Amino acid sequence: MVVATGFFDGVHTGHRLVIEQLVKAAENNGDESMVVTFWPHPRNVLQLEARTLRLLNSLPEKEAILKSLGVDHVEVIRFTKEFGALTTGQYLKEFLIDRYGARTIVLGYDNRMGCDAADAASVAETARSLGLEVITAPKVTSSGIDVSSTKIRARIAEGDVAGASVMLGYDYSLFGVVVSGERIGRNVLGFPTANMQLYEPLKLVPANGVYFVKVGTLGKSFYGMCNIGTRPTVREGNSVTIETNIFDFDEDIYGLDIEVTFLRKIRNETRFASFTQLKAQLARDRYYCKSMIPDFL
Repeated sequence: MVVATGFFDGVHTGHRLVIEQLVKAAENNGDESMVVTFWPHPRNVLQLEARTLRLLNSLPEKEAILKSLGVDHVEVIRFTKEFGALTTGQYLKEFLIDRYGARTIVLGYDNRMGCDAADAASVAETARSLGLEVITAPKVTSSGIDVSSTKIRARIAEGDVAGASVMLGYDYSLFGVVVSGERIGRNVLGFPTANMQLYEPLKLVPANGVYFVKVGTLGKSFYGMCNIGTRPTVREGNSVTIETNIFDFDEDIYGLDIEVTFLRKIRNETRFASFTQLKAQLARDRYYCKSMIPDFL
């Protein structure tokens, strides 16, 4: 078995190079490829910034992306404090070799492993001492910046979904279910919205603002615009909602799945003096978003 291991949050372009080498090595060796990952995130279990950590993928999303890249097997280890106390050598021997039959390991340039937080060079040395063949993938950069899950999270948290998509290698999405709202968009503004409740509560939500988006529901794709924020023109409060106006769409989708894929941020959320001003701005937003559709066809 040829194995790569790590959390792989986002399965970004750096991770994809590791996966590409994993799949290629398995084919060359006449072997099968396996990704061994963890859930929940180690920081949540070890209480390291757990209050603020948000993820780029839910576990099902991550597994689906890895399988789409040609990985034969995805194994998920439940991360506990006891598991986190294993050294690099113990993890490699007891899990990758003894449990999963690893003969080759593919490492990222910045792989860290074990309670000893061994870097890639140390992991490679330990792996070779245990009889594993080691392949190390080089780092990937975007506009001179080393690609990492942390940097992608920062881009999304700032609303730079276009910059995040370059590092990810795909456009960032939220998955959820359509829930009922106050129907102000439909009854007052003339812009009906699908209000989303996320399936994964730890999923990172982009910064407050208005976005040009692609929407998946009813087995079809549509374009639209999504407002993330507290709706300051409508009411006072700090509760953040995710509301999407789907263009040229008038179906009842309450209780159904929805995927919102973020293409561009078009403006910050703004408090308007009246619903009339808000409605006029929404019309301008819709016109601008529709003008961009040909660029994404």
